[in-house]
Amino acid sequence: MHDVGKVGVPDNVLLKLGKLTDEEFELVKGHAEIGAEPLSIAEKPLGSSSFLRVAKEIALTHHEKWDGSGYPNQLSGEAIPLSGRLMALADVYDTLVSKRVYKPVFSHDKAKAIILEGKGKHFDPQICCCISCGLSRIPKYRSSISR
Repeated sequence: MHDVGKVGVPDNVLLKLGKLTDEEFELVKGHAEIGAEPLSIAEKPLGSSSFLRVAKEIALTHHEKWDGSGYPNQLSGEAIPLSGRLMALADVYDTLVSKRVYKPVFSHDKAKAIILEGKGKHFDPQICCCISCGLSRIPKYRSSISR
């Protein structure tokens, strides 16, 4: 659900092998706002609900970074909703350990190291501390669901 806005990004950009051009990366960055827009529209006839609010927050803010270097609004620190901060970490972990056309699969340990390296820069430092022990349970869980 967090990447629903990727439907608005051309497949030739999403599936490109190799480095994106600056123009292509701008298209990809637009997916956060594209994904949040229909959720904002849905709030008008349906009324505000906690589900729609959180879904919109996640779609819009899951690429914001703790240090303000993310997108689309360069939010930093606690200005990023908690839902977006949590999804940012989950999204990066999933991207690292999953097969993608543009990168190799990383091991769980390598993904965990990359995430912890981003503590205080990319990710909320408190969430990194809290999630660190939980990350150690993921390989066992992943192997049980892939059987």
